[in-house]
Amino acid sequence: MPAQRHIQRHQLPCYLKVFNRITDKPMGYIGNVSLDGLMLISQLPMLVGGRFDLRLKIPGVEGPRFIDFSATCQWSREDVSPGYFDSGFALVAPPAEYVEMVDALRRYFSFRPLAASA
Repeated sequence: MPAQRHIQRHQLPCYLKVFNRITDKPMGYIGNVSLDGLMLISQLPMLVGGRFDLRLKIPGVEGPRFIDFSATCQWSREDVSPGYFDSGFALVAPPAEYVEMVDALRRYFSFRPLAASA
């Protein structure tokens, strides 16, 4: 008999798009986040050592909410998917809204034990 899944799987209906804050042009999508940085998945490699002014547009019922921040590209390399690049960014003084978003994502995707059923 096959084992039952004990941890609920979460499918993301969309990815968080990252924009250039100055031009408002999309740069790519968030691959992962931490309190100190993020990985960007893009169709172009990023300039290593470059400082970028970035914006996240968080969808909401009353319209998008913006999280603006600056980050420095630490590395950039070709993704396993052809035509895409992964780039690691270190945030420069992350704003409170960014920290709240990371905490919310961590809570949402945390593995919590299921209550035992009788």
